[in-house]
Amino acid sequence: MAASSALSMATLASSLESLRAPGHLKLPLGVPLERLWEDRNRRTIQIVCGAIMILIAFADWWMKPYVSFGLLYLLPITLAAGFLPRWAIALSGACCAVFAELFSLLDRSLTRLSFEALALAGCGLLAAELLRNRRITLEVQGRFRGLVEMSPAAIATVDERGFIELANQAATNLMAPRNGNLIGTPIAAYLPELHHALRWADAPQFRASMQCQGYRGNGDSFTADVWFSTYREGVSPKLAAIIVDISDELEAAQPVAADVDNHEQIALSDRELVVLRFLVQGLANKEIATNMGISESAVKHTLQQLFRKTAVRTRSLLVRVALERYRDLL
Repeated sequence: MAASSALSMATLASSLESLRAPGHLKLPLGVPLERLWEDRNRRTIQIVCGAIMILIAFADWWMKPYVSFGLLYLLPITLAAGFLPRWAIALSGACCAVFAELFSLLDRSLTRLSFEALALAGCGLLAAELLRNRRITLEVQGRFRGLVEMSPAAIATVDERGFIELANQAATNLMAPRNGNLIGTPIAAYLPELHHALRWADAPQFRASMQCQGYRGNGDSFTADVWFSTYREGVSPKLAAIIVDISDELEAAQPVAADVDNHEQIALSDRELVVLRFLVQGLANKEIATNMGISESAVKHTLQQLFRKTAVRTRSLLVRVALERYRDLL
């Protein structure tokens, strides 16, 4: 369940990561267009938009009856929409429509005024919703990227070419690239089987897990459990994965394999049996301590005794031994 949750997080984080700077609209100087609607620019943008509206109205009045500038009201309304509530956007659209009608070359028309107000307000409301959605997306992106970076599990995403697009510190530590950076390197160099799991754009998307051989940047190999999910970003197929090194666990399992098969049962104390029973049920140390009315350190001490008696080093192997040898007692 934890792996599935982390995988969903990785998939969402990688999807949001695709919205980073290279795909943004940019101003002529290379500054992302969305910077205009940062909170620090609120007062400046509102003043500028008010001034633009006044200038357009003055130009309309000055040039009447030769030319009309009513269409230009879309610019200040769109700019101001990022900072105004919906009712203020609608009111601004109505005011601009009144100005446009006052200095229009045509005769007064209530119908035309209504449609102009609807068009201007509608454009402003549409711009406002797009900006709100964009802000929410960036906020969620930042939060999930933070969660991925802090995750102890190795998480990576792969683009349609098979190159690593996003990787957290745990993934970098696990695969140990020579230059210390996984971004932009081919996943086939570390997990060849994962490269083959990448689907073409027209192939069905899926979630799966596998155990495969992995390779570190220094040439060392390790056995990896991989949970991965394919997804699409537009028409481009992508993949998000959680990688866990289980080499130590496999090595620890080898010496106890014979004991497990022989079902050798070593005598356990009453406390050890109770702790083992709760461990099989999936309870954490703190929950076991609460249920038994003892300290968490006492639970840890009992677990260490169980590790010594059963000759295993991980909780998962201890559960396996418990189910094989002590099922009747549990």
